[in-house]
Amino acid sequence: MSTTFTLDTSTSRAHPTPAPMKRLTVPAIGKRKGGEPIVMLTAYTARMAQLLDPHCDVLLVGDSLGQVIYGLPSTLQVTLDMMCAHGAAVVRGSYHSVVIIDMPFGSYEQSPEQAFASASRIMAETGAAGVKLEGGEAMAPTVAFLSQRGIPVCGHVGLTPQAVNALGGYGARGRSPEEEAKILRDAKAIADAGAFLLVIEGVVEPIAAAITKAVACPTIGIGASVDCDGQVLVIDDMLGMFERTARFVKRYDDLAARIASAAESYAAEVRSRSFPTAAETYAPK
Repeated sequence: MSTTFTLDTSTSRAHPTPAPMKRLTVPAIGKRKGGEPIVMLTAYTARMAQLLDPHCDVLLVGDSLGQVIYGLPSTLQVTLDMMCAHGAAVVRGSYHSVVIIDMPFGSYEQSPEQAFASASRIMAETGAAGVKLEGGEAMAPTVAFLSQRGIPVCGHVGLTPQAVNALGGYGARGRSPEEEAKILRDAKAIADAGAFLLVIEGVVEPIAAAITKAVACPTIGIGASVDCDGQVLVIDDMLGMFERTARFVKRYDDLAARIASAAESYAAEVRSRSFPTAAETYAPK
């Protein structure tokens, strides 16, 4: 048995509820290479995890929460405390998906030993199945160090948001032969080092297809290729919570407009004193 949490909608409190052990495993995800596509979305809260969990294979607690949740200008200001807090919430809110947590900028680049200290804290405090880190050949020794010590690692190559200053922006990568060759080398190095999953972001489409064929682990595309072994999107982008999104985002809803409309209706009823009514108040006994 595993324990997940259900939210009492009347109080917004989480209650632990035993559930049959149905959670997917890291080895099970690895076996999906070349098979049924892997569905991944980001999640940052217990309630969102509850809603997404039945439909996903992997939930990623992305450092994109810096912009999505905290309104920060980039992912560079995200801390380990943030990732641990939100990661634990997503694990509590799910029982089926593999939960992976981003390692924030500055928490792993210095050395494999620093990465292990950060990753072991994430794993211990959240109960997640693994961590994700960005980078190519330079990070391969760190991926091997973590993997050999029992910490599953998801790699991330191509457009790596934590390196946005070095890259010069968020544009698609791999448009020159030199950059294409580097991305391919990076992907192979991370996969060969033991990554069980590899996110490919914001690259020219043929590169993602070539990487998928070249590496043994499943690949997850975001602005990459339909030929990847799975896909991921930031949940708030997919739901239409922001006016501007990247080209590779497909909006499956316009939730921002629906929330604004609901708030407008509420405000009008408060100002006209038509809310609350007898149905929302307590009469004396």
